[in-house]
Amino acid sequence: MLPEARRRWSRQLDRKLEHLSYRLKLLAFLVCALAVFFVLNTGYSALNTISRLDAVEAERDRWQRSAEVVQALAIKPGDVVADLGCGSGYFSLKLSPAAGKTGRVYAEDIRRLPLVFLWFRTILKNERNIAVVQGDPADPHLPTARVNELLIANTYHELTDSQAILAHVRQSLVSGGRLVVIDRAPNPADRGATGLAEHEISAERVESELRQAQFEIATRQDRFIEKDPDDESWWLIVARKP
Repeated sequence: MLPEARRRWSRQLDRKLEHLSYRLKLLAFLVCALAVFFVLNTGYSALNTISRLDAVEAERDRWQRSAEVVQALAIKPGDVVADLGCGSGYFSLKLSPAAGKTGRVYAEDIRRLPLVFLWFRTILKNERNIAVVQGDPADPHLPTARVNELLIANTYHELTDSQAILAHVRQSLVSGGRLVVIDRAPNPADRGATGLAEHEISAERVESELRQAQFEIATRQDRFIEKDPDDESWWLIVARKP
């Protein structure tokens, strides 16, 4: 190749490389801009949802009797506590101060999204003793023989295999460990209807299943909550592992 032709070819190649480099830089900038927008938009949506959760839970505090539920667990500082079916953490965030800095709260749910919101909330509220755990419908994946107290609130009626769950709960509790179950009682007005009727279970049935799973019943309050915003009553059972 002649020297002049070689120089022209070299200059053309340099220009092509410059154009390619510019396009790659532009593409990288656009990708980064979209990523930043996505992160900011996701963060804003998450914070907005968390703000709504706080408002909903403040209203729930008016009737849920959460302080009495926590009291029924009899948590001591340093205890390991589990919240089975924790959702976005209504009770988990209340159990955390009771367990204290040396204690641990296992917040378990089978749904990933509520656990993500709870994880964000623990950061915002600086609750460092809460560990989120994603369980399975038949196994909550809790540590064996380490849990002092365990709460199942507004979740028992959702269990598809209650005896399997109770077997795992029993394995996770220490000897003498405490189990508190609270849920909606059946309302005759809901019979034959979907909706609330699918989110109710009788205290008699749960007590029978707890005894079948070899738990001892300490107390049972059939009218623990007389009336919630949906005119439903709630019961509460305190049991223990022998």
